[in-house]
Amino acid sequence: MSDILHQADQQQFICVVDGKTSRLSYRWLDAGTVDACSTQVPSELRGQGIADKLARSFYDWARAEGLTIVPSCSYIDVWLRRHGS
Repeated sequence: MSDILHQADQQQFICVVDGKTSRLSYRWLDAGTVDACSTQVPSELRGQGIADKLARSFYDWARAEGLTIVPSCSYIDVWLRRHGS
């Protein structure tokens, strides 16, 4: 599996596998709050743990930056309840 890449200028984390891009998009709500608004994994790549890796990378980045996460994406909402602190 490819590494997760943070494209801060596009407000997303991506992972490219077999030429197909999976992404977790976020948006800034204010200087200390980010909204995880969308997680997308192509159907042929589902079940490989890509969304989990995107979520973990996003979470680790946000925590390292001292940011509050607002999860409007349902996947991230559930992920945070299971893994976030």
